Amino acid sequence: MLNDTISDLLTRVRNAILVKSQNVLVQKTNTAKEICQILLREGFIESFADSTTGLIEIRLKYLGRERKSCITNLKRISKPGLRVYSNSKDIPQILGGLGIVILSTSNGLMTDKEAKAKKVGGELLCSIW
Repeated sequence: MLNDTISDLLTRVRNAILVKSQNVLVQKTNTAKEICQILLREGFIESFADSTTGLIEIRLKYLGRERKSCITNLKRISKPGLRVYSNSKDIPQILGGLGIVILSTSNGLMTDKEAKAKKVGGELLCSIW
C-alpha cells in the first residue's frame, strides 16, 4: 500500500523520462488525475487516460529528433513528514516563471500563477520545470 501517491507519480514519470518511454502507468487517485490535468494544460504531457483498472496512462511529450523531454525535472516540495504551506505572496517562482509549482488550495489543485491571480495560498505539492 502506498502512503504518498504524489511522490509515486513523480518518480514514475521521472523514471519513464530517463528511459525515454512514451507511456507511463500511475495509480488512479483524484489528486493524480488533477495533477495530470494541470500537466496537460501547461503542455508538459501529450495526453492521459484513466482506465477502469485503477490506473492512469500518461503519454509523455518529447521534442525533436533526439526526443528531448518537455519535463526537465520534477521535485516534491511538501512531504507527508514535513508539510510546506505558503500564502499567495510567498509562493516561490521556478526558473523565473518557466516552471510551475502545483498547490493544493481550498479551491482545489492549481498552478502558482493561478493561485497568485486568485490570491489564495495553500500546500506546495511539487515543482515541475
